[in-house]
Formats: sequence, C-alpha cells, structure tokens
Amino acid sequence: MSQTSKLAPGHADPVSGPNAVDPGDYYRQICHVPIPDQTGAKRPKIYGYAEPRICTPPLRALTPDTTLGYDVIEFAREALGVDLYPWQKVLLCRMLELLPDGSLRFRTAVVLIARQNGKSTLSQVLALWFMIVWGWPLVMGTAQDLETAEEVWQGAVDLVEEDEELSKLLKRVVKVNGKKALELNPQESQGKAGKKTGPRYKVKAANRRAGRGFTGNLIMLDELREHQNWEAWGAITKTTMAQAEALILALSNAGDMTSIVLQYLRKMAHDGVGDPDGICEEIGAAGPTALDVADLVEGDDDELDDDELAEFEQDEDTLGLWEWSATPGCDKRDRQGWAQANPSLNWNSGFTERTIAAACRTDPEWVFRTEVLCQWSEGTLLGPFPPGSWDKGKNPVIVLGDGSKGVAEEHRIVPGSPVWAGIDQSHDRSMTYVAFGGYRPDGKAQVEIVAGRNGSDWVKDWLMDETPKPGQPSRRSRIKAIAGQSKGAPISPLMESLAEDEKFTIPVTEWSGSDLTSGWADVFDSVRDVTVFHNPQPPLDTAAATAVVKVFSGGASIPDHRASPAEIAPLMAFTAAKWLMGRRVKAPPPPPPPPEAVKTSDTDYSADDIARQGF
Repeated sequence: MSQTSKLAPGHADPVSGPNAVDPGDYYRQICHVPIPDQTGAKRPKIYGYAEPRICTPPLRALTPDTTLGYDVIEFAREALGVDLYPWQKVLLCRMLELLPDGSLRFRTAVVLIARQNGKSTLSQVLALWFMIVWGWPLVMGTAQDLETAEEVWQGAVDLVEEDEELSKLLKRVVKVNGKKALELNPQESQGKAGKKTGPRYKVKAANRRAGRGFTGNLIMLDELREHQNWEAWGAITKTTMAQAEALILALSNAGDMTSIVLQYLRKMAHDGVGDPDGICEEIGAAGPTALDVADLVEGDDDELDDDELAEFEQDEDTLGLWEWSATPGCDKRDRQGWAQANPSLNWNSGFTERTIAAACRTDPEWVFRTEVLCQWSEGTLLGPFPPGSWDKGKNPVIVLGDGSKGVAEEHRIVPGSPVWAGIDQSHDRSMTYVAFGGYRPDGKAQVEIVAGRNGSDWVKDWLMDETPKPGQPSRRSRIKAIAGQSKGAPISPLMESLAEDEKFTIPVTEWSGSDLTSGWADVFDSVRDVTVFHNPQPPLDTAAATAVVKVFSGGASIPDHRASPAEIAPLMAFTAAKWLMGRRVKAPPPPPPPPEAVKTSDTDYSADDIARQGF
C-alpha cells in the first residue's frame, strides 16, 4: 500500500493553495498514515484529516533539518511508548519549524480543534520533550479551571513514573494543592553558576496572578476560548519575555463573541494567510486596547504610552495557527465536515462516526457546531437582547489619518458636551467601570465605557478631575450627574460614600427599586430599536452578549451579576448612564396662593354636595 496519505475531498493538501509550501516527501511518509483498506465495506469509514483546514504555511520543506517535530515524534514512540495520531505528528512538524539560524520560528502557537481529539496527550509529550531533551527550566500548564490543568499535568507525571528509564530522571513530585510540580534532576548542561535546579513542570489557574514571579519557557494554555479579558494572558505570557527561546502553546476548540484573546489571535493568523473564511473584514475584535491593558501595567496615569500597549500586541511573524474545523456554512450532518474538525475520528477505536451522529441528533445546533465542528458563534443567538440588535448599534471602525483604528467624529459624543456617568463594580469587587452617556453631532444617544480599573479608590479623583483637556473643558465640568445601584450591589457602598462626601460636588442620583428595572427596560428597548449607539469595546460587548437576566414575579427584569458567565459590570454602568440621560427631573410645583377671606354668603352647601364628599 502506498505510503502517501489518501486525502478526502475538500481536504487541505499542504502542497496546494497560494500560501502553501511543499513540506517534502519525508514529511508525508512520517506524518501521513494510509487509510486502511475498506474494500467491500457497506459504508466505508471516514477518517479524520491529518492536515488542518487552515494553517500558517511552512517557509520551506519540513525535514529533520528544518523542524524539531520528527525528534518529538521519535521521543514519544521510543521513550514514552506513545504512538501519536497522524494529526499530532503533522502539528508537531509544522509548529516546531526552525529558522535558518536554528531557532524556533514560532513563539505563539494557536491550535484550534474540536474536543476529545487528543490535545492533552500532545501537551504531555511536548512538555516532557522540552524538559528532558532540550532541558528547558520551566514548563507551565494553565487552564481557566485549575482541575483541567492538573489532569494534563498528572498524565505527564504518570508517563515518567511508569517508565523505568524515565523514572531515574525524577527528582520529586509535589502534590500539594496549589503548588503541584514535576521536578527532574538537573543535567550537567543546566544551571547557572553551579545552581542545581532541574527542569520543572508547574500548573497554575489562568488568572491575573498566574505566572507572576516566574520566568517560563514553555507555556501551555488549555481552552483559551475561556479567556474573556486580557488579564490572564498578560500575566502568563509575559513570563517568556526574557527568554531567547520560548513557546506559548494555546489549545482550544472554537470560541464565541466572549473569547476576546482567542478571537484576536485567530483573526491575526487568518489575515496572514489571506483571510480564507472572510473573518477579517470586520475589525471590531481588535487587539488589547488601552482600557484592557490599563489594569495590567504599573502606574496610575490616565494615558498609556505606545510601548506599554506594544507589549501586548502580537508579532505576526512569530504567530502560527493550525485550525481543524468544518468549512463555514456546511450542513451539520456533513460527514466530511466531521472529519475536518475531528482529526482523531476513527483513528481512535472509541471515537467513531456513531458517536458524533448521536451528538448531532441531540445537541442544540450551535452547541454541536462549536463543540464538535469547531465553528465559531458570533454570539448573535446569545445574550439578553434580540438577535443581532446589539451589533446594529455598534459604530463602524475605520482607519484614521494616523494609521490607527477608531471611529469617525460623527460617531463620537460631541467633544466638551455634557455627559451623564454610570458606575458599576464587578461581582468580586476587583474592577470598577465608568460609562459616559451623551449625544452625538446628529443628536442620537451614545453610551461608551470610558474607564475600567482595579478596585474603586481611584473613582472619586478621576471623576472630579478639574484639568482642562486640549480644546475641551475638564472632565468634572462635563459630568452633570452620576448613578450606580444604590442598594444591594458591590458598587452600593461607593455610591453611598460619594453621596455623603461634601467635597464630591457631582450630584449622585439614587438608583434603586423600580428605577433599576425601568432603566434596564429602557436599555433593552433602545438596543432593540437601535436608538442608542456604542463603540466596539470588548468588555462591554462581552457583557452584552452573555448577561443572564433575572425576571421578577411581576415581569420586570434586570441583569444578574451572579448568574452571568462573564462580568456584566460594563453593561450595568452602560445602563445607569442611559437611565440618567432619559431621566427627567420634575420641577417642584409652584407654591399655593395666599389664603383669601371668604364670605359666608359666597358658599352654598347642598345635601347632595356633602354626600358626594363622603361625609
């Protein structure tokens, strides 16, 4: 039988396409396993595709001299006793491509693939190879759920402990919760100035504290789709900044509108290969903005300089993407689409078409498409608003005169004009957001998030800032009133404090009870009818796509902090600002006229009149 793999219809052949480079016959022989002979089968099996549907093409033919992948494949088979699936071999060869100087081509590797296809095994093999063969000092595994990261780590520990030769390399295994680590004995080539520190594999939860204080070489982030802000990414990936050789490996299935980090990386990578799925036309999901990064850098200045923002930008030349996903628009019953997104299909005896067919029949469509076909939901079927209405009110992003991206002047609140401020705090009290509501040059209402920072100590001084802006009045002089939930919310103590502070001169408006639900009803109607506009802002867009609404017995409703899967404080600040804009302050009634003397002859009470008065 030929050693060349049989490519199913529609399969992304590595030697086809405008951006592809022939990876070489050696690559095909090692990575492509021939499809088993199925002559006479009633229904021939469909096997998962070895090659990703979309990927960053290699710079040259992939041989043992141009990629480390073959070495890892041999290590898995000979040292670990693991025979990798074809797709895993393909990924290793492509992902560990070398530049002519012998250094790794990629520093950030994004792998998109449907669930249950073998990502954990790949991570374990890669971690142990970098520790044992290349001697990288620190491998760090993370996941939004710490238990997930620990499961992958435990698999690597088992591979070492169960092998007689590998176990000789073992120094110790730390199994203390929160400090789990696999430590190997130091090798002669390791350590500085006689330091006897061997390679370590540690696990951390993906949060804003993960990795701080460490210098990592291989960082593995599982389920990057769950990163709904830049905090964990900023904390974890910056551990590699001082390393000449490092790799950030992000593994995930498809995300949705809330997957801010993954969406950004995927769009950059797609743009680099010609935007095959047409996802780069809308620039709404841009990279980290000043608002995203403000809490991740030191200093209290309002403005972040270009260098601080640049630390979080992704270098296109060192970003690689390998995506196994079904072609957009395919029927969910299309079995070729199943094979595109599930490269382990039928290569694993327990992972068959029957398994996928069962999920296809029982899962809601977008659950099946996301989890099994690795297709992206843009979030239009989710959230508290009618499908598509939130996006209709989103201002378009354009390229400005200086080359940066932003919105046109006609889509901004009139500079220097009055604004009404809404404030809310995250459920865990870690972040406070401020929204400004105002009017655009066309007279239409607009609300936008203008600040988001850690804690709440900064809010008073920020709102009361009397410093004039270039060509504009000060922030304080523009703000007509502020509002935030007055009772029973994380922000309530701050609102009470501001209201009682004699030095805080901005009117603080009570917002509680029926005013809360009427404020939300107004926002719902305004978004549905597209009478309020907003800029593309990931924290706000995420909240608007995922907020879970609590409905009261009388039918009134309000977004629920506790029940919502993502932070909704930006949306609540938005709601408070919009409510203030529409609130009409009733003028006090005029005083009654002074009493006048009335003559007895001017009155005429009849029995009927008295009866009607209820006497």
